[in-house]
Amino acid sequence: MLLELSLGEVYMIDLQKNFRKQVFSVCCAIMAIAFVLSTGTKVLAETANETKNEVSVENVYLSENAVVESASNEGLDRVIKGTESWGEEYNINPVQFIKNILKSTGIYQIFLQSDEELAAAEASSEAAKAATAHANDKSWGKAPGWQSFVMMLIGFLIIYLGAARGFEPLLLIPIGFGTVLVNIVGAGMGELPDGMLAIIYKAGVGNEFFPMLIFMGIGAMTDFGPLIANPKTALLGGAAQFGVFFTLFGVAVMNMFGLNYNIMQACAIAIIGGADGPTSIYVSGKLAPELMAVIAVAAYSYMALVPMIQPPIMKLLTTKKQRMIRMENPRVVSKTEKILFPMMLLFITILLLPPAAPLIGMLAFGNFVKECGVVQRISKTMENELMNIVSILLSLGVGSQMTPEKIIRGESLGIIVLGLVAFAFATAGGLGMAHLMNLFLPKGKKINPLIGSAGVSAVPMAARVANKVGQEEDPSNFLLMNAMGPNVAGVIGTAVAAGVFIATYGGLR
Repeated sequence: MLLELSLGEVYMIDLQKNFRKQVFSVCCAIMAIAFVLSTGTKVLAETANETKNEVSVENVYLSENAVVESASNEGLDRVIKGTESWGEEYNINPVQFIKNILKSTGIYQIFLQSDEELAAAEASSEAAKAATAHANDKSWGKAPGWQSFVMMLIGFLIIYLGAARGFEPLLLIPIGFGTVLVNIVGAGMGELPDGMLAIIYKAGVGNEFFPMLIFMGIGAMTDFGPLIANPKTALLGGAAQFGVFFTLFGVAVMNMFGLNYNIMQACAIAIIGGADGPTSIYVSGKLAPELMAVIAVAAYSYMALVPMIQPPIMKLLTTKKQRMIRMENPRVVSKTEKILFPMMLLFITILLLPPAAPLIGMLAFGNFVKECGVVQRISKTMENELMNIVSILLSLGVGSQMTPEKIIRGESLGIIVLGLVAFAFATAGGLGMAHLMNLFLPKGKKINPLIGSAGVSAVPMAARVANKVGQEEDPSNFLLMNAMGPNVAGVIGTAVAAGVFIATYGGLR
């Protein structure tokens, strides 16, 4: 046994030695082949050059003579081949090297950059935009570094609200990071043509691609059962669009104070009142692409801040007794009704309002895939992986537009103010319609006016807020399912309002 073991060990050692010899032989062969190929390539290249030299021997002789004469110098005076046309700024200068390092720091570019350097950076940025033919980008100029620093602080505040305070973290955290990253002076993440955030914005935010995918995902996530079970709640979703149309008058008032918004820009701004980010991006892309950045930021910001904005308005326009009204849970809706609803919705839209068909169509497509139940893999992808990916990219793209040259302007600040006004009046419109409906409903069938505030398109945020405010008065009062009716109706209502604006003014561009 020991003899067999010893022979085995000797055999393994011999095998390893043979293996090493084989590896060494193969390496030598590869090196020999590489040497032959490199030498042969060099000889062939020199032969080709000799043939080429015969064609223009006089010009080439003069050029080579100048290079040889320059290369004949020694030490630091020697000119390296390929750098004959370089100026003094390319010389190896340790002092200048250290200065350039200091100038590349964020501290210098934010607080110490001169006006001349800022002008040079602006010229470079404009040249890049012209080279990429980014026609929809309005020339906003280049802001001083300290303003970018202020915007970074705002970005960190947005991240704090999402991460620490819980205000729609799925939206606010990527928007906040997009704001911080795009405002890092010298990083170039928002610069065309190679900045990552600029590519994201150009690829899907600055057109209708990402909004359409979002609507498809919303359709796959939405249950229209509460709306089908209680159709009268559609009136609450329609009434919430009052804020959208009221904002048109607000734009006219703004123009009286020196701002200059045309009717198409006014329509794009008004859609913010629906608290629907994808629809706002879609409409601004059709009617006012030059304002898309600020409109998208305002719309998504107000969507995320629904838990802060709506409760004070809801409590102001309702009494404690009204907020304690109990409602029966909606009836159970059959599968057939749920399958037919998106098809009927799309059919009616096609007949009455074709400009709204892209939004309604993607919403109906996603919802039909969910309700028919025969393509579960597609449905799950729409409402999970695809929705999450597109939401991340869309939010980063929105945050990438939070730059000082676009935000710290009179027109931009006016849009933010008008968006807040539109959203407030949309909430009030839904509450007012609920009060009006209760005047005609029998005593046992009254509706809690809080669900009227869910008529805006922020699904399901607005419905959750209505339920939360109701439970503050009565913890056993659950309004969520009843509030989902006007909430999903608001999505349809905002899409219809968008279609009306596009049908009316879309041909004027």
